Amino acid sequence: MASHRPIPSLKAQALALLARREYSRSELHKRLLAHARKLAAAAAQVPPVDPWDHEAAAAQPTPTPLAEAPSAEALHAEVEAVLDWLAARQYQSDVRFVEARVNARVARHGERRIRHELAQHGLALDAETAQQLRSSEVQRAHEVWQKRFGSIAADAQERERQMRFLAARGFSAETVRRVVGGRDPDDE
Repeated sequence: MASHRPIPSLKAQALALLARREYSRSELHKRLLAHARKLAAAAAQVPPVDPWDHEAAAAQPTPTPLAEAPSAEALHAEVEAVLDWLAARQYQSDVRFVEARVNARVARHGERRIRHELAQHGLALDAETAQQLRSSEVQRAHEVWQKRFGSIAADAQERERQMRFLAARGFSAETVRRVVGGRDPDDE
């Protein structure tokens, strides 16, 4: 027998998501909109009755016509209201999301990769954080390279492999050439 747990409200779902990690407003909007659709679908369903259980069928009230499902605009408005409520109480903050994402990625990724991930959420780096990332990029790339490879490439094929590795992690071409070329990251 399947257990039927009640579907949490939009606010409860939003708080449960935010309790796990930070979310951007756009990412949370997508998740809550999907949840709102699930809530609307559940509200529109009549509970199933076993056709062989005549007592339960007799006890079942006569189904009333189902209410129309809320429009897409109504669902969007409801989700936006919940997001505004969360933002007003500082439960959700795009600034905090950017800080958390940068802190999680800074040790292993370059500025390009971090900017791209934030752009996917409709956000951007502030000027100060971007400058800090640029100023430490060579050192961070060298640490990533050192951990993965540890020594200068013996041939062109290995050097290209090392360069692709760093480029895939979002480090600039200049930084990649500098690190893979064996130059000291402290030299300017």
